[in-house]
Amino acid sequence: MDRHLDRCAITPYGRGAGSSRVRVFQWLDRVGTGFTVSSYLSLSSAAPRRLLRHPAALARAEMRLAAIARGRPRLLLLHREASPLSRGWWERSLLSSAQFAVYDFDDALQWDVGDGGLARRFAPKAQKARLAVSRADRVIAGNAVLAEWASRLQRDVVVIPSCVALEDYTAKTSYALHDPPRLGWIGSPDNEACLLLIAEALAEIHRCTGARLTLIGTTTPSLGSIEAFVDRVPWSPESQRTGLADMDIGLMPLPTDSYSLGKCGYKLLQYAAAGLPAVASPLGVNAELLHALGLPAAHSQDEWVTAVLGLIGASQAERERLGRGARSTAARRYSYDAWLPAWTAALELGRLTP
Repeated sequence: MDRHLDRCAITPYGRGAGSSRVRVFQWLDRVGTGFTVSSYLSLSSAAPRRLLRHPAALARAEMRLAAIARGRPRLLLLHREASPLSRGWWERSLLSSAQFAVYDFDDALQWDVGDGGLARRFAPKAQKARLAVSRADRVIAGNAVLAEWASRLQRDVVVIPSCVALEDYTAKTSYALHDPPRLGWIGSPDNEACLLLIAEALAEIHRCTGARLTLIGTTTPSLGSIEAFVDRVPWSPESQRTGLADMDIGLMPLPTDSYSLGKCGYKLLQYAAAGLPAVASPLGVNAELLHALGLPAAHSQDEWVTAVLGLIGASQAERERLGRGARSTAARRYSYDAWLPAWTAALELGRLTP
């Protein structure tokens, strides 16, 4: 077997995509053990319209997966899916080819049945996730909800949360409110619609305080009437690093559906890493995180208004206590440093040292 196929990590996106960066690249940066990484087209998403712009690269990506399967790597880490075009054949072939295969997932892919378009229906993620979980030698799940489902198909399931690198976030130093107050959200265009779930509450908070809403990661207006008090910042490592510390209160609303139950609460952990007080929907792992971080939860529009106005009206010292406490907890319980021994053990890197 070729030396470069000793250890392989496969992910459908490049480092610019949050899921791949958090679940694959950040770990590999820390272990430095010579993984060969296949990130398909290295894009930040696998939207069909983006894939079709790169037909030659698409063909090369599919051929690269075939080469990896033929190489029979000693260790294979597969994150989410091997190919957006696969209906399960690549996941089956790759996981079966490796001497030791680990499948990692951080969303409720098992409930993603392909709604939303022809391309999604052609290769639904649910089918691939079920096959990958059953074919892997070990599964790493991002939270207990995902692990409970995976355990029905796989005996060897390990829970490792999506971790934060505190050094990637500027720590908030001033807890005096901006004038007007700055609410904040970070995420991808695909998830921005979650803010419409609390549009009524945000409008009321703006009416009462003049608060504005800063979005990091999206640049196209899509939030209707609340766009009047929205400011948008494109995502970059630098805007993520510095932008959260310049907010007053972070927001993480979620819809009440099965897919949200599988979320890993990463926005909350990002806010915590920056020492930013935040309010979130207590759905799935968010309920556990809110309790651990000491931050308020909100279900209804009225509860969102009450929770956010409560933080705005709190003393500077109280906001600082919440923010610094959340950052300390994130470092202790949800950082890469805290979970590195568990991750290396899950991949059996000690046993599989070249």
